[in-house]
Amino acid sequence: MIPVSFVVIIGNPRPGSRTATAATGAARAVAEAAGIPDTPEIIDLSELAPLLLRPEPADAVAEALDRVLSADVILVASPTYKGTYTGLLKVFLDRVAGGALAGKIALPLLLLGAPQHALAVEVHLRPLLVELGATVPTPGLALLESELERLDSVLAEWAAQVVPAVRGALTAGAAR
Repeated sequence: MIPVSFVVIIGNPRPGSRTATAATGAARAVAEAAGIPDTPEIIDLSELAPLLLRPEPADAVAEALDRVLSADVILVASPTYKGTYTGLLKVFLDRVAGGALAGKIALPLLLLGAPQHALAVEVHLRPLLVELGATVPTPGLALLESELERLDSVLAEWAAQVVPAVRGALTAGAAR
């Protein structure tokens, strides 16, 4: 396996959130199933929230953006707020230029309070990542809060489904 850098962006404004638990678990499941040896790096936007609306990026924000732009795989996670991802995630990703994620693989994940928001991951988060240039080779994960009690099995099943596409995208990217 070629060396792969893997970054997780957590778009929940609350530190220690269920979204963070789900996102880090999903990243570990994908990394393990794909044979990615390094532990995914975590960018928890709750830590950067007070800095994100400054006109010039604070050093911590610039560093987080650099980590995203240098990653091969990016898992982007948010709870659903008003039927879509959080404003915090949007504010952070608004600092990424259109097309800047070209050559990156993105995996969208939304934590849902209710099943009627299940399409939000495909209708809202996927198009944002594609607009930024990322390749999104798999369906996103729409994870219901009620599934958190069996999180490990849900994530293992999802990882088994997405890893072939992730490997294919990594291989295609390495061939360029």
